[in-house]
Amino acid sequence: MLSNCSRGTLVSCNDQCAASSRTNEQTNMCTCICITLIILTFSHVICHDWSIMYNTCIGNLKQIDAGSGSVVGVNNLNEAFVLIDNVFTKISGSLKHFSVGPAGQLGVNTANNIFKFQSGNFIQFPGLLKQVDAGGDQIIAGVNMHDDIFCLNMDANNKWPSSTTPWVNINGKLKYYSCGPYSCWGVNSNDNIYIIRDVSNNVCSGSGSFVNIPGLLSMIEVATDGSVFGVNSQGNLYQRTGVTLSKANNIFKFQSGSFIQFPGEELQRAKLRKKDKFTQS
Repeated sequence: MLSNCSRGTLVSCNDQCAASSRTNEQTNMCTCICITLIILTFSHVICHDWSIMYNTCIGNLKQIDAGSGSVVGVNNLNEAFVLIDNVFTKISGSLKHFSVGPAGQLGVNTANNIFKFQSGNFIQFPGLLKQVDAGGDQIIAGVNMHDDIFCLNMDANNKWPSSTTPWVNINGKLKYYSCGPYSCWGVNSNDNIYIIRDVSNNVCSGSGSFVNIPGLLSMIEVATDGSVFGVNSQGNLYQRTGVTLSKANNIFKFQSGSFIQFPGEELQRAKLRKKDKFTQS
């Protein structure tokens, strides 16, 4: 999940970002700009600043996520952490994947049990998922060990554990699934990319039909502002262009888009796919 400034996985750089000659505002953005995917490629915590450079921060996490002003992650021992005052603080519980966003703080353990962190404790949700996402508009989404796709509408999420509303099964097979405010994106076992449109907090399944997006990615994440990031099998990071939200009529537009390689160590940019056009409302 990405934070309010761009839901994803970049984290606070503590003193390393502050040590450079930046304003307080720029340093804060270093804390908040997030790319959910980078951390899965490396064992260190990576941060990003306005100069498009990467800094290595103290600590080791195998997976990290940020959203709604929070940063969470897990280490190689499946210990769960929350970033509090620029310090990763261990919390009780064992998770292999931890996600934070408008839907709350959610995670899954090695047995694929689903948990939501509430009032200082993890409360178990019904069902099994190998990966869960909290980045949609208070909806929960994820995939199970068979790559089946599921989501939970806002009402069921917010009323849990009193709610008995079942998970919504979405047709298709994906190994990783991530939602934003207007659409959800996923990749399958062959690294093919898919989007489902017309997603809302009351209809988490959206249009119910996935559209294939040319290109190959092994993981993909959507920000709370609709931004899309992904990594391929070589660990290269990409950002989707052409994804905008018209504030006048609240229409989500996806036009002339392409996946552009995000500046990294070699500061290179490259297209991953051809242009395509469609509009989502």
